[in-house]
Amino acid sequence: MSSLDASAIRRPLSECTRAKLESLELFGEIESTNTYLMSQPPPAAGLCRVAIADHQTSGRGRHNRSWLSHPGDGLCLSLAYTFEKAPEHLPALTLALGVGVVGALQGLNVPGCRLKWPNDIVARDGKLGGILTEVQPGRGDSVTIVAGIGINIFFREHADFGTESGWAQRAIGLDSIADELPSHELLAGTMIENLYVAVSDFEVSGLDGFRDAWRQHDWLLGREVIVDMVDQEICGIAAGVDIDGALLVDTAEGSTRVISGSIVLPESAGAKQ
Repeated sequence: MSSLDASAIRRPLSECTRAKLESLELFGEIESTNTYLMSQPPPAAGLCRVAIADHQTSGRGRHNRSWLSHPGDGLCLSLAYTFEKAPEHLPALTLALGVGVVGALQGLNVPGCRLKWPNDIVARDGKLGGILTEVQPGRGDSVTIVAGIGINIFFREHADFGTESGWAQRAIGLDSIADELPSHELLAGTMIENLYVAVSDFEVSGLDGFRDAWRQHDWLLGREVIVDMVDQEICGIAAGVDIDGALLVDTAEGSTRVISGSIVLPESAGAKQ
């Protein structure tokens, strides 16, 4: 049984979001909230389902990296949403969700949170959290996404938050950056509100409506980066994101678009961490 209070989680939700929340399920322990929602029937178009756990035994990050923490030390939340018709540039949704996550944290007076392409939440140059977005094709043109959000609330050095040594030498928790920690329920409810607004706005305008906010929070912008791809390495200066969510890198040969790859900061840029 979860230690969380469902009514307290629903309290921060707007009337609109409450009406669109098809179900809210709480778990004391679960393998993965994303895995659970991916195995369930999808919500109706325009509606969402949310699963939250005190503890995940097999939490996952990007590239199947582990995301493990002690019970109650982090927010483990997944939201499933069904688009009646798959939006153009659907992979860019992860960036829009990142803007929603930072907006939720700002609304809770958590300062200095930024975004690292494509799915990391950064604070004080450490990894605060991450987003894992998975897609489940539906009937006809519909598609369901499941977005998993992991936020470190309390950080213990022996926890495994899937930190990539190429860009972040450490993880960080809300307990070290917030003057006053929000309750777990307030954090979860505020996150649900912002995530629902993000997916519904993305359905209308795509990434275009989020690019200005992304640029304001872009942790890589202007940094020297090395992008490690399957068949090549790209070196240059991070220059923002394109309309489809691709990372733009200014190189000696010109601007290059990166759809997928791991970011490494050279030693000269890493010294800023």
